[in-house]
Amino acid sequence: MKADRLLSILLLLQTRGMVPAGELAARLEVSVRTVYRDVEALSAAGVPVWAERGRNGGISLLPGYRTDVTGLTADEARALFVLATAGAHDALGLGEALATALRKVMAALPAPHRPAAERTSERILVDPERWMRVGAAPVELGDLQRAVFADLRLELSYRHSGAAQPSGYTVDPYGLVSKAGVWYLVADLDGAPRLFRADRVRAARVAEEPVRRRPGQGLPEVWAVLRERVEELPDEVTVVVRVRRRRLDMFTRIHAALLSAPPSGEDPDWAEVRLGLRAVPAVRMLLAFGADVEVLDPPEAREELARAAAEVVELYGTGAP
Repeated sequence: MKADRLLSILLLLQTRGMVPAGELAARLEVSVRTVYRDVEALSAAGVPVWAERGRNGGISLLPGYRTDVTGLTADEARALFVLATAGAHDALGLGEALATALRKVMAALPAPHRPAAERTSERILVDPERWMRVGAAPVELGDLQRAVFADLRLELSYRHSGAAQPSGYTVDPYGLVSKAGVWYLVADLDGAPRLFRADRVRAARVAEEPVRRRPGQGLPEVWAVLRERVEELPDEVTVVVRVRRRRLDMFTRIHAALLSAPPSGEDPDWAEVRLGLRAVPAVRMLLAFGADVEVLDPPEAREELARAAAEVVELYGTGAP
């Protein structure tokens, strides 16, 4: 534990310059006295570290001193190479930077750890995109990134789903989030948190005006609120259906997120399944299974599906257009 703490102090000082002893103690969850003992241990080991007393003092390394990452453990080295596919980095313009950074880290690793790190990068792949998500146009994040990192307001031309024309907004960005392969801008609009899909931004202009974020709010906090808002269902409609057992596996895989309970029933040909839907009209999606799925309850869900089926019959029953 002490060796890890010493390395943490060294890397923090190398990254931050002078750091107050109290801040180091808080970050490492130890006492200030322990921090000073660790600094003495680093100095005794030949690290040019020194402490400056006083109100504006702190602990720092001599200018120009750098260390490598040979303090990494085997598991830490492997963890660095379990990375998502380059899509997210490419969208941020960091694809090549990621590749060169990993090459530098590999070169700096202790020799015994290199084979494990190389095998990890070759054997483990994390793909954040959903299945069968094809044809998505590349997302331009340039102006969004500039506003986020420069802490400036953004003027957006944004097309909402189903809208014929884009709307104009001036927003205060907190940051960018990649969720299941989709990029979102998290921002305040008139002091309230809002979520904007990056692929629906038709135009963006960075305003020469400082961002106006709500005090005490950062990207993680605002994202948590927005995610809960998206995932929170209104009064859920429970729909009971029966599914032919030969299609049950596919049905449950496709609608896994909607299942209220595991399939049940003793019938050798049919299984009973309960689904939680946002609204009754959502049952129309079950038409994809044709006669292999029957809605049992509630009655209004059966009526909705019957109307949908009648519309399909009317459309195709009159012959070719």
